Amino acid sequence: IVQDRLTMLTKNGIQGLVLVFLTLWLFFSLRLSFWVSMGLPVSFLGALFLMQKFGLSINMLTMVGLLLALGLIMDDAIVIAENVVSHFSMGKTPLQAAVEGTREVAPGVFSSFLTTVAIFGSIPLFLEGEIGKVLWVMPVILILTLTISLIEAFWILPNHLNHSLKNYASKPSSKIRKSIEDTLLKIQERYLGRLVDWGIHWRYLFVGLLVLVFLLSLGMVAGGKIKFIGFPEIDGDVLQARILLPQGTPLHKTEKVVNRMLTALEAVNGELAPSQPNGQSLVKNVTVKFNKNVDAYETGPHVATLSVDLLKAEVRDALLVDISNSWREKVGEIPDVINITYKEPVIGPGGLPIEIRLQGQDLQQLKKASLELQGWLNQYEGVVDLNDDSRPGKPEVRMSMKRGALAKGLDAATIANQLRAAFYGRTVGEIQVGPESYEVEVKLDEADQNSIADLELFYVTDNSGKLFPMGEIAHLAPARGMARILRVNGLRTVTIQADVDSQLANSNEVLQQTKTKFLPELMERYPEIVITFEGQQKESQITAKSMGTALMVGLFLVFVLLSFQFRSYIESIMVMTAIPLSLIGVIWGHWVMGLDLSMVSMMGFISLAGVVINDSILLVQVIKRELQNGMDILEAARKASRLRFRAVLLTSLTTIAGLFPLLLEKSLQAQVLIPMVTSIVFGLLASTILVLIVIPVLFSIIGELHIVRTADL
Repeated sequence: IVQDRLTMLTKNGIQGLVLVFLTLWLFFSLRLSFWVSMGLPVSFLGALFLMQKFGLSINMLTMVGLLLALGLIMDDAIVIAENVVSHFSMGKTPLQAAVEGTREVAPGVFSSFLTTVAIFGSIPLFLEGEIGKVLWVMPVILILTLTISLIEAFWILPNHLNHSLKNYASKPSSKIRKSIEDTLLKIQERYLGRLVDWGIHWRYLFVGLLVLVFLLSLGMVAGGKIKFIGFPEIDGDVLQARILLPQGTPLHKTEKVVNRMLTALEAVNGELAPSQPNGQSLVKNVTVKFNKNVDAYETGPHVATLSVDLLKAEVRDALLVDISNSWREKVGEIPDVINITYKEPVIGPGGLPIEIRLQGQDLQQLKKASLELQGWLNQYEGVVDLNDDSRPGKPEVRMSMKRGALAKGLDAATIANQLRAAFYGRTVGEIQVGPESYEVEVKLDEADQNSIADLELFYVTDNSGKLFPMGEIAHLAPARGMARILRVNGLRTVTIQADVDSQLANSNEVLQQTKTKFLPELMERYPEIVITFEGQQKESQITAKSMGTALMVGLFLVFVLLSFQFRSYIESIMVMTAIPLSLIGVIWGHWVMGLDLSMVSMMGFISLAGVVINDSILLVQVIKRELQNGMDILEAARKASRLRFRAVLLTSLTTIAGLFPLLLEKSLQAQVLIPMVTSIVFGLLASTILVLIVIPVLFSIIGELHIVRTADL
């Protein structure tokens, strides 16, 4: 599986690199595109060197970090190259264009780098939970790669641009390039320009509509149109069926259950194998282990585990959930079986979709409450493998003293000691046979201890040697104890666990409805019981809370950096409006792709927050420059979007191009990454379009309201 995932990431990385180069070639000459693209391998090699120094290895998560960097690290080089070409087109020498063009955008590029690092750097510092332990490495890789990219863009790239521009002017423009230039100019003036002019003219209406769209986007999540899950599922290559029968079940009955399950598995394989590539068998190997069930926390002949090695996830044409559902259906209900769960050997970092913990002192009350809660959860289609860990133990006989037994000189301790000696044996002596010593143990014959009647007719001796039948001095009643009594923080605990078929139900919706519609009534009936949510629900809350903290800290650092750069709180806030604008794209992107939001999606959004403000910074810098040249604030706002259109479009297109192959990846192993890529691609797409209009509109508003003096801008 690991090899398949790394191969998939490598393939998508190469495809993304080719698309990035082709995108650059549309805007620059072949030679300029080559030198700008060379920043990618330099940055990757530098990041790999630093990874070794920090003790990081090449694995799926670090590869994902490098893959995300593929679309992000080009921004610095593109901004510098685009500005150098602009200076060269003014008639400057290649050397002057390289030096002055780089110097002009250096503050903005460096500021963009610092803001990006502020966001990415806060993530590994504050991310918590099992999901956080998985995701923290990606922003670390991004920071390492971006750092090397910045060094390359300032110290190496300008020299290559100087050489590349020496013959740049003498080359005639090709028809393709001229057509592209004409198209970009048309979009810049006819579409974007008119839209910006309209937005500035109807600025308050535009802001109102934008707020409406933002609220509608949030409403899609709050209303359940777009659902939320803790962690996307990844199909593995091994499926287990874990069997649990009552304690005391003989091995031959467990074997019958196992044989029935194997027969059902053969039927599933016969049904699905013809639809597999080349008609391959879906089931490769089956291993049966008796005396093992990790979910039951028990051992003995009453438990067993079937492990099924399946056709590789990358090859087979069947989801793991479909295979397990088909197997479950064909096995059907088996008498005397407590539970059979169908799952992968290892639970993901998000934990179980449903895991509810009930705590109290009365085991009977806990069991009753558990059964009622399970009855509620069982009504949801898609909730499967529902069980709790409060189960009856082995059959036993409970004895209670009859009245008058103490008067006969017999108490519970005396009876218990004699029963233990009779049924388990007692060492009464030791004999020596040559050099060997043998212990003499006395106990009842096997034939005298195989029925309740033998126990009732067992004679107990008092201190005087008088014999009394057991039935005369004690009540005997068959019963069962508890297989397991779990205590958490000193309280007896019963845990309910279940899996959820994501094609039929959403675990968050199920648990939310349970909290609001069922638990209040249950708590009224059992007020002494404490109910808490574990598993995916708890892990998602821990990670979401830490992500929120990381985002708030990162945004505060960004605000501080921007305030130092612009010397204006208002301008800093305007630049940061790109972040909520990107959330619009994140939400609608998941809706278009048919995906649920997840912790991975939120990780993509937080990563995006460090990137989308870069375009805003460039726009604000152009507006301030034009104002310093004496231009009116409305004209400066209109001109800024037109001037920075190419640079903003190019940086966004290269990011999208680098991640586009992964966005369209159909591999099952890529499903955990697609939500993150969706957040970045669609969030960047929305913010790119909106920022080019929103920033000029906001500047026109503060200019009209005189919130900030034009001289201060």
